[in-house]
Amino acid sequence: MTDFRAPLNDYSFLMRDVFDLPALWSSMEAFKEVDAPLADAVLEEASKMVGGTIAPLRRIGDQNPAKHSGSDVTLPAEYVSAYQQFIEAGWMGLTSDPAYGGQGMPRTLSIMFEEMIWSADPAFMLIPTLNIGAIKMFTQHGSDTLKDIYLEKMISGEWVGTMCLTESHAGSDLGIMTTKAVENGDGSYAVSGTKIFITGGEHNLTDNIVHFVLAKLPGAAEGTKGISLFLVPKFLPDGDGKVGERNKLNCGSIEHKMGINASSTCVMNFDGAKGWMIGEPGKGLKCMFAMMNDERLAMGLQGLGAMAAGLRSAADYANDRVQGRAPTGAKNPEGRADPIIVHPEVRRMLMDLKMNSEASRALAIYASIWLDKAKFGDDADTRKHAQGLADLLTPLCKAYMSDIGFEGTVTAQQVFGGHGYVQEWGMEQWVRDTRIAQIYEGANGIISMDLLGRKTVGSGGALVKDLAADIQSSIDEAADSELAAMVQTAVDIVLETTDWAVENAASDPDLISAAAVRYQRMLGDLCFGFMWLKMATAASKGTEQGEMFDKTKQICAHTYMNRTVAGLCEHARVIRLSAKGLMDVDAEMFG
Repeated sequence: MTDFRAPLNDYSFLMRDVFDLPALWSSMEAFKEVDAPLADAVLEEASKMVGGTIAPLRRIGDQNPAKHSGSDVTLPAEYVSAYQQFIEAGWMGLTSDPAYGGQGMPRTLSIMFEEMIWSADPAFMLIPTLNIGAIKMFTQHGSDTLKDIYLEKMISGEWVGTMCLTESHAGSDLGIMTTKAVENGDGSYAVSGTKIFITGGEHNLTDNIVHFVLAKLPGAAEGTKGISLFLVPKFLPDGDGKVGERNKLNCGSIEHKMGINASSTCVMNFDGAKGWMIGEPGKGLKCMFAMMNDERLAMGLQGLGAMAAGLRSAADYANDRVQGRAPTGAKNPEGRADPIIVHPEVRRMLMDLKMNSEASRALAIYASIWLDKAKFGDDADTRKHAQGLADLLTPLCKAYMSDIGFEGTVTAQQVFGGHGYVQEWGMEQWVRDTRIAQIYEGANGIISMDLLGRKTVGSGGALVKDLAADIQSSIDEAADSELAAMVQTAVDIVLETTDWAVENAASDPDLISAAAVRYQRMLGDLCFGFMWLKMATAASKGTEQGEMFDKTKQICAHTYMNRTVAGLCEHARVIRLSAKGLMDVDAEMFG
């Protein structure tokens, strides 16, 4: 198995040359003290911590999964030790409010740090990523009284948050949930019900676990409008804010899963557990979306991290493994065979991995730019514009990057041939661990429907046109007219298809559901082309990474776009078919 290596050169290139993040940070009062040397130092220290402490956990956790006994769940001792090192170094609060002990760093910096951990051990990363999302939601919607008790401990990582939405009968359709909350008469509520698929619902990493639970008040409206959100701790804090008596909740069981085995996925039973409302009655799902959207971007990062890890391993293997001779003649004449990297088919797989992982990395940073602007922009118009683009890019990153990421792990496994199917090389675990990214935090089909339905058709195409305008500015600035022309063609195809969808969605009720995944792929392909245009333009000016690095970026950009335009035309054709044929076969005939 290949040792973890952080793509620090790529981070530096994206930070300085492609997006000029130091200029962005200096323009925002919240980040005035953040500059490129500080960011370099953060990423360098992060790479050491991730490589030395977290990456070695992945195999350990796969072979020694979370264990459930009674109401307790235990993770391997190595995870407990690594988690303590992680929080003692302050990594949990990297982007959190300094008023509660956070470091207040920009999302555009933390996104690179988070990719590193996803690329080392996704099972470990799930606890921090859920807690970080919970912190953001709680900071935005929690009362000052509750924040004074819980927030500082969550930011330090002493206590961590979970997200309790799903019930056995209510997954994507949360409006039919049955978990109830009844007033106790003292400002608290008694929460009762059972939630499933609760990541980190019980474990031995922290002193307390803070559950954020969706439930309905008596007489609440039907559907999602009747859902409220409650903070329900595992242990009730005492008068000093320390862990007190155990609340009336327990882990009934854990799931035995395909992958991420060291992540405890729990059935959580709430039996009149004491909780406190977050936000307003009936506004729980709106509050929870502040957390869910953060997790959805994280699922895209999980796909990126796995694909980047697969590329590292596959490239090392392809350079070492000797089989056959190159079509153009022996490249290793003194040996009995050439390394398989000389074969065009192997190069095709490695090139796909490289193009998709590097474009994913750039797109994740691009999306986080709009998140930082939406929160810290100078004026209301800037923040509103940025929030619109963040709203569009969040479901796209979740669905497209997790789809591409999983496909990338399969491609990397294929480079290994038979060795990719056995455990000792580590690739089969990446395939198993990454498959879930397409399912949790909203299955990708549903996320794609949100992208096409609410974000695209729902805005009359305005958000996609805002994105296209930003792409157009890069086309206009591009030094490479051939590459710019290909990206322009891609923009035109997407805008034409978007207009068609907006015009026809009302008269065709099946259109959004039938076309959503294709549309997601089309828009994702365009965004990857956009990222490659920006990277090629930056590389054409020369960077401190060197001539070979710059030339490679330009080659990848042309290769990607040459392959992509034809695919966009095919996406556009299939989207226009809508549900033709899909709904014409009797349901009984699928059995």
